[in-house]
Amino acid sequence: MTIQLADWSVLRSVRTLAETDEYLVLDKPPGVSVTGERHETDLVRIARAAGEHLIPVHRIDKVTSGAVLLAKTQAAHGPLTRQFTVRTVRKSYLAITRSVGLPAQGTVELPLSVGRKNRVRVGAPREDIVFDPEAGRWSVPEASVRPRSFPSLTTFDRAWQGERHTVLALYPTTGRRHQIRVHLAWIGHPIAGDPLFPAEEEGADGAVRTCLHAWRLSFDDSRGERVTVQAAPEEDFWAPVTTELAAPDRAGILPH
Repeated sequence: MTIQLADWSVLRSVRTLAETDEYLVLDKPPGVSVTGERHETDLVRIARAAGEHLIPVHRIDKVTSGAVLLAKTQAAHGPLTRQFTVRTVRKSYLAITRSVGLPAQGTVELPLSVGRKNRVRVGAPREDIVFDPEAGRWSVPEASVRPRSFPSLTTFDRAWQGERHTVLALYPTTGRRHQIRVHLAWIGHPIAGDPLFPAEEEGADGAVRTCLHAWRLSFDDSRGERVTVQAAPEEDFWAPVTTELAAPDRAGILPH
């Protein structure tokens, strides 16, 4: 999806999830960066060109859609950012994997590091990953962890499973770059449409985009009141499972 500079007022009006004088929560479309895009535009630049100054409180990947929190002032930015640092923010994602066989609940506790060409990977040999079926937990022995690796934790609930795909609700405790995408791929359950871990044949998984969506976001406002926003995935997210999971049934499979 290409966003032109002139589209900011339209984008803002149809995709604002919550707003005060201090922050804006936007439902970001896939294919648009939050900030820092070198060769194309991004949300911060689009807003700036329209005369609005926004400061990202966190980021989601360019290929990921969904809720992103932006501060309107520098004074508001600090307290909001600290909530991510101390992990009082609750983040929930939806993903469709091109796989089946995941447990009803799971924990992926695999350290992440950056390898060649700035690619994020698990900071341990793949063959050292251990799965505990009783706990539904993937981990590696401490002795296997490579230097300059960072602890990373993702938990999930299996929301639905079809013949070839699974819908997950995921809750990353840490916020490493590409964390959910790398964690799922390295345990053998890559996200449908993910260019980091593509299917052997283009389009083989039925995806028209990366099927990862920032679904819910909970944080505290300046008065200490809890704010929870939710962004429903758009139709393109569901492309791999449309023949098995009808639109009226989708809301019913998701955790409350």
